[in-house]
Amino acid sequence: MTTPTQASPGLARTPQGTVLVVDPSPLNWLFITWNTAEEPVRTDTDGRLVPAVLTDFRWLDGGRVLEIDVREGVQFQDGEPLTAEHVKRAFDEVQRWQVPHPPGSYLNFHPQAWAETTGTHRVRFHFPEPDGLAMAKFRGMHVMSSEFWNRLGFGYDRTSSGEGHW
Repeated sequence: MTTPTQASPGLARTPQGTVLVVDPSPLNWLFITWNTAEEPVRTDTDGRLVPAVLTDFRWLDGGRVLEIDVREGVQFQDGEPLTAEHVKRAFDEVQRWQVPHPPGSYLNFHPQAWAETTGTHRVRFHFPEPDGLAMAKFRGMHVMSSEFWNRLGFGYDRTSSGEGHW
């Protein structure tokens, strides 16, 4: 038996390989996403929003700008460190879809909303008007590694979009 300070010979210390998941359920995208990706917020057992990727947030400019602090020290499964750029990219990817959420378009951000990074772990989201549901909408914004967006996407190779394949 090895102790936490010892390593077994031949045991990999860094992530290797790819996990392939096969699930014929029509909801498999949901279960896979919620178990392999993170969102800026999650919900607790009472349905309240709690921080996940974000650690803090503040409203600026009369509620038209939402600034979030991104959790530091987090890595994706492939070892890539999480930064503000990942959160911005997740927002940008979803913004290009007309109907990004199967439950309904009420989860969409305004089409004119945009995001910018203002530091390695800070993102500002700009809205044309105050969006009281913005924090709840973050629950459906999946933050993925660069490898996901650059290679896989949500079926981009098959459909050229992440929407409409459910």
